[in-house]
Amino acid sequence: MEAKTETKPTTITITKKEMIDRIADKTGEKRVVVKKIVQSVLDEVVNDLGEGKRLEFRDFGVFEVRERKARTAQNPKTLERVEVPSKWSVRFKAGRLMRLATEQLGEKLRNGSATPAKSDAQVAAFTEAKPTTKRAAGATRG
Repeated sequence: MEAKTETKPTTITITKKEMIDRIADKTGEKRVVVKKIVQSVLDEVVNDLGEGKRLEFRDFGVFEVRERKARTAQNPKTLERVEVPSKWSVRFKAGRLMRLATEQLGEKLRNGSATPAKSDAQVAAFTEAKPTTKRAAGATRG
């Protein structure tokens, strides 16, 4: 019986500078203007999370601060029990379009056509997918 191996995508890191350059090229705005806007957005995300606020970007995802409970861990070298205190961390839950893009990546990897970071189909699915429900279309809760 042949063992099933799962293909892992090659990780390509996109830096903030590269993202700013791509946005500037796409929008025709000057790089310094885009840099200022991107940095302002990131600063606001950090500030709001630091105040314990929940950030929801429809179809993209949700950022929230959660407490990780204290636990007992084990040092793998010495096998000694270690108490790990509780701590606060940021949790991200992917939205509909983010999940769609990652599912399409998974399908490509399973089918052996793995070009994860540069896939035009993924970019199109993420940026051009149309909302299919009232909630995804921006309807507010009553």
